[in-house]
Amino acid sequence: MDILIDGRPATPEDLAHQALVNYGAYTSFRVENGAARGLDLHLARLDLAAIELFGESPGEAEFRRLLALAVVGRDKAWLRVSLFSPEIGHRNPSFVGRPKVMTVVSPPPPPLATQMRVTAVPHGRETPHLKHVATFGQTRVRRAARAAGFDDALFVDDQGHVSEGVTWNIGFVQGNRIVWPQAPMLAGVTQILIARGLAGLGLSSQTQPVHRSELAAFDAAFLCNSATPVCPIAAIDDVAFANDPALLARIETAWSAQPPQPIAIRDDDARDDDDGVSRLGR
Repeated sequence: MDILIDGRPATPEDLAHQALVNYGAYTSFRVENGAARGLDLHLARLDLAAIELFGESPGEAEFRRLLALAVVGRDKAWLRVSLFSPEIGHRNPSFVGRPKVMTVVSPPPPPLATQMRVTAVPHGRETPHLKHVATFGQTRVRRAARAAGFDDALFVDDQGHVSEGVTWNIGFVQGNRIVWPQAPMLAGVTQILIARGLAGLGLSSQTQPVHRSELAAFDAAFLCNSATPVCPIAAIDDVAFANDPALLARIETAWSAQPPQPIAIRDDDARDDDDGVSRLGR
């Protein structure tokens, strides 16, 4: 595991701050031959989180430079990119300015599972639209679910509406249609990539509220995140799903059809940036 902060080896002081102050955001993804699927979405996530949490963003060109530096010479890697500020602590939270960028490179992890049995749990992540580092609640809920004999937990609100899993999004299948829950949650990069590729496979998707009482009306369910493009959910509590492997393979094809995007910025991109045109979030 290699850790850089703003492109330089991490110091003990940097790591101590990360261990003691859990204020920040991150994103993580697989890198192959200097490229990553959904890189535009990961960059946009970092940019928006930096502005919301710190008041300033390093900008796309700097993010790309630091990401490319972190993975140089590696054919395959897992890259976690975190934002933090040593000026922000429990007693002094008021700093506004550009955050530091920590890159952590490690071997790509295996998928979460080949299938899962999950339990619906009343829970919601704090500030759910951000992929932030405050993960105590998620870890506690996952531990409780596994202690109860399940593989993981699915969050529902106090009205029983489904939102997201502990570290994943959920999709439901109804015929040739994918239904994504409408609720406060993190917009998953893998979820968006799947939705982008469905039309070419004769599938469609829509977002709508999903109540736990409606789960039996769906043909199948699956989870997705950057490490696990598609994993069937065999059951949610006592509601079992007859997942069709061929259909789930089509959904994974929708994801894999989205080509990896090079991390290193191209010369024409740099010229566009010099002209004051932001390419982030297009």
